[in-house]
Amino acid sequence: MTAREVLISLIKRFEGLRLKAYLCPAGVWTVGFGSTGKDVDKNTVWTHEKATERMNKDATMYLSATKKLCPKIENEALGAIADFSYNLGATRLAGSTLRRRINEGDFYRARKELMRWVRGGGRILPGLVLRRKEEAMFI
Repeated sequence: MTAREVLISLIKRFEGLRLKAYLCPAGVWTVGFGSTGKDVDKNTVWTHEKATERMNKDATMYLSATKKLCPKIENEALGAIADFSYNLGATRLAGSTLRRRINEGDFYRARKELMRWVRGGGRILPGLVLRRKEEAMFI
């Protein structure tokens, strides 16, 4: 699979699709395939087409940001770490030990680091545990 295919697959599997905005466990207004931002609030309603368009745009952005932060990763591993960035933000990846391990080429310890990112709203979320395990399988 390509990096983009891995990323899109993980997004769809773990974000699901909701066309009316909702508060995620971290208290952030979210819509579509996990999209957030200044254009998403409690009144946001999207079509399937809009959600797909936004997911594709964001996927391109997170693949690019992740590659800049972790230039050594490629293919499926890039897609998996881009999913981490999509889920938590590239800023979190930028300052993380996960990034340092990836850039050191220490993928064993990078997989372990992924499992430290399983909290939302101050508690461990089973969905994030599953997501991090799935991402780790590609690294």
